[in-house]
Amino acid sequence: MSIRAFMSEHYRHFNAATVREATESLVGFLGEGNKLMITLAGAMSTAELGRSLAGLIRAGKVDAICCTGANLEEDVFYLVAADHYERIPNWRELTPGQEAELAARGLNRVTDTCIPEEEAFRRVERQVLTRWQAADAAGERKFPHAFLYDMLRDGDLAGVYQNDPERSWLVAAAERDLPLYVPGWEDSTLGNVFAARVADGKIARSTTVLGGIDYLIELASWYRQASADASVGFFQIGGGIAGDFPICVVPMIHQDLQEEVPLWGWFCQISDSTTSYGSYSGAVPNEKITWGKLGPRTPRFIIESDATIVAPLIFTALLEA
Repeated sequence: MSIRAFMSEHYRHFNAATVREATESLVGFLGEGNKLMITLAGAMSTAELGRSLAGLIRAGKVDAICCTGANLEEDVFYLVAADHYERIPNWRELTPGQEAELAARGLNRVTDTCIPEEEAFRRVERQVLTRWQAADAAGERKFPHAFLYDMLRDGDLAGVYQNDPERSWLVAAAERDLPLYVPGWEDSTLGNVFAARVADGKIARSTTVLGGIDYLIELASWYRQASADASVGFFQIGGGIAGDFPICVVPMIHQDLQEEVPLWGWFCQISDSTTSYGSYSGAVPNEKITWGKLGPRTPRFIIESDATIVAPLIFTALLEA
C-alpha cells in the first residue's frame, strides 16, 4: 500500500485527518505548477530528515528552504561523522553526572542523539575556515550556506563521508543550487566559530559572511521572481526564526517597499506549540491574515504533532504523486 493510500484508509479524524487533507491539498497545489518553500526549525537535520527531504529536493518539488544555522550545519556534521554519533535510548533518565560524562567525552546531546565534537564540529570547522579566510583575504562576501555549498560541490569532505550523500538534504540542495536562507546563523556552532575567529584576528572582517538583513533582501528578490508566474506555498516545520523570518517578506514588500506581490498561496505548519501560551509559533494560521501574510481564501493547515513523524510521511506521499 502506498503512503497516500494508507493515509486515505487510516487517517480519517483529528490530527491524522489534517495530515491527509494537507497532503492532498499540497499535491494538488504543486500539480498546478506552483512553488514551495519549506522551513526547518528544531533539530530536523540531526533527526535525519534528509532521508526523505533530499529526494523531494532532487525531484524538483522544493523551490527554496529557510532553516536555522543548526539545521544547516548538522546535516553536514552527520554526513562526515555518522559512525561516531551515539544514540542514548534512555535519555530521559540521565543524571546530571551522566550528562557531564558525555560532555567530558566530547559528546553534545540533542535529545536521544549525541553529536561528536571532534569528528563533526572540528572536522567541518577546519575545512570551512580555509574558505572563510580565502574570501576574507580576497575581499569577498558570501552567505553562510554558500561556503558550505562550495565545500560540498568541490568535494572537500567527500573522502570522509560516513553517511550516504543521497540522504543529505544539503548535498541535494547544493546540487540544485537551491535558494537557501539562514537567519540568525550566528546562533549555531559554526556561527560561534566564525565570531571567535574574527575576535582572535584570524579573520579580519566580520562582514565576510553575510547576515540576516542581506538574506532578507535576497529573499525579497527571490519572492518577486517566484510569485510572478506562480503561487508560492509555505510549509513550516516547527516554529521560531526559520518560519517567522521568511513569511514576513510579503508584508515587508507590501508595507515597507510599497510594492504589489501576491500573498503566500498555501500554508501548512507542523507544530506542537500551544496558542494559549502566547507563542507566535503556535498561532493559528488565521492570525497571519491580520499581518498581511495570508489571505482569507488561502488553503491553510496546522498539524499539532511531531514533525519527525509527520514530515517524512508527507514528503514520501508527495514523491508518490
